[in-house]
Amino acid sequence: MRINRPSWPTIAWSLAGVAAAATLVRYIPGTRRHRIPARRMHIETSRAFNRSSALLACSVLTDSAMEHYRGSFSNPAMYIPPVVATFSLLAGLHGGADQNTRTHAVRHAIYWGAALTGVAGTGFHIYNVMKRPGGWSWQNLFYAAPLGAPAALLLSGALGAAAERLRNEPARSPRLLGMPAGKALGLLSGMGLAGTAGEAALLHFRGSFQHKAMYAPVSVPPAASALLLHASLTKPQPRWLARVALQLTWLIGWLGAAFHIRGVARHHGGWRNWSQNIYNGPPLPAPPSFAALALAGLAALRLRERERR
Repeated sequence: MRINRPSWPTIAWSLAGVAAAATLVRYIPGTRRHRIPARRMHIETSRAFNRSSALLACSVLTDSAMEHYRGSFSNPAMYIPPVVATFSLLAGLHGGADQNTRTHAVRHAIYWGAALTGVAGTGFHIYNVMKRPGGWSWQNLFYAAPLGAPAALLLSGALGAAAERLRNEPARSPRLLGMPAGKALGLLSGMGLAGTAGEAALLHFRGSFQHKAMYAPVSVPPAASALLLHASLTKPQPRWLARVALQLTWLIGWLGAAFHIRGVARHHGGWRNWSQNIYNGPPLPAPPSFAALALAGLAALRLRERERR
């Protein structure tokens, strides 16, 4: 039996990826555990959630613009998600640089609009799946309107709104939704990470897991989600394993984007035929969603570890 050996370009590309990952570890948010004063903790957490919201909004903007363009914007409502995602992206960038301790009314309104648009979009996409022959089936879940796309916009709005609410809280013992802020934010980030991993599992199952790297986003992020949820629901204490899992999830988000870029290049014509291959290849905006939610999870975990209950 003949064994296909990897080519030298494949080996070189893999080694470059490992080297890049080792270099990026130094810059993963939460790796350097310097002590942040309590009066700054909630602001730093707010800004991290603003940035996470912005990164999710960027993914939604790119994905919805591409997919709705492919659908020829047949429904006028298809123009709404890219527009709302653009505003959410701008609000996130603005909030990520804002050190003010007060809620920004315009940003807050934009985030609520993004969340409501995500809810409505999820309803539209569920209807799109159900109206096809066969209704709720694997075939339609694979190839009908993706359920995860509007849910990502909902998450972008929810993360941003939580960031704005946190700014109005006192420096010590901030609370959200009647519970310690770190607990509430950890639950939000953990559930969002679990949903994103579920969407990745669906699409990678559709691709028959033909590359071993496709198992990474359906193994590490779910573990990070479970560890973050456990840290949120139990007694606050240092959680190094949850932190490591979230840092690996952050890396998977960016390395996954590199794999998807390579996946597009492997199609006929490569990037010279980009206008077709970006639609036929793996979705480029999807993997950074893991990095966005890992960033939020690390900020929530850092806040949670310093709470009393």
